[in-house]
Amino acid sequence: MSRAMDASRWRAIPATLGAWTILGLASAVILVPIVFMAGASLMPPAEIMKMPYGWIPEEWKWANYRQALAGNDGNWIYLRNIWNSLFVSLTIATTTVVLSASVGYGLAKFEFKGKNLVFMGIMATMMIPFETVMIPLYLIVVKLGMQDSYWGLILPFLMNAFGVFLMRQYLITFPNEILDAARIDGCSEPRIFRDIVLKNSGPAAATLAILAFRQQWDNLLWPLLVAQREEMKTIPAYIVKFAAEKSADEGAMMAVAAIASIPVFALFFTLSKYFLGGAAVFSAGKE
Repeated sequence: MSRAMDASRWRAIPATLGAWTILGLASAVILVPIVFMAGASLMPPAEIMKMPYGWIPEEWKWANYRQALAGNDGNWIYLRNIWNSLFVSLTIATTTVVLSASVGYGLAKFEFKGKNLVFMGIMATMMIPFETVMIPLYLIVVKLGMQDSYWGLILPFLMNAFGVFLMRQYLITFPNEILDAARIDGCSEPRIFRDIVLKNSGPAAATLAILAFRQQWDNLLWPLLVAQREEMKTIPAYIVKFAAEKSADEGAMMAVAAIASIPVFALFFTLSKYFLGGAAVFSAGKE
């Protein structure tokens, strides 16, 4: 018996090594651009363009980060743009989780006439490209006087259909016995949702929060339309403007990109244990 087990273990070694090799190569492909960005952000332009490329800076040019933050004209508007992106992205991530969870909870655990029709209608909106509704949304924002404001940047993205789908699929598997026990104990439905459902939806909520944050953090098109003043623009708009200026060099551009990536990495590593555990969300049971 022990010999058979030992033989099976030895046979499993090549498969394990192959899997680790593939994962290592995939990690290297993903990490190379990040390492390049980090190194180039501390190099002078001539060193970045030199071939063969040296991954470690010969001359550590920390002034690139000062130029990135201060801007080529020294107005330090990038700090305000970073705050705009943080505020908009965090607000949208929070509202997306809460609103999508509430709608998903209703579709997963309550029976009412037309429930499936409502769900299919929500899913149908995922088939509509944002570009087709962008102009009507912009006209509404202008008519309501929300241009050049946080309301104009946030309101159209308070929640999305994918969030509803994700939370519904996760909450379908939530034990009904726990909900029934809470109702017997006299808990109201808002309290059940807040204290039981939402607090026990960590993997799905973290996954949705990271995806919603990243989507808005990288959003360029909508802020270009709504934010006309420099003080209301977000990071992507600043990067486009900074890269287009003749006085910007490659090292400072990389520094701008490196600074822009820090909040996304910080959010991911903060919620990584929930995000990685949320892989099971996509294989959640069906009705």
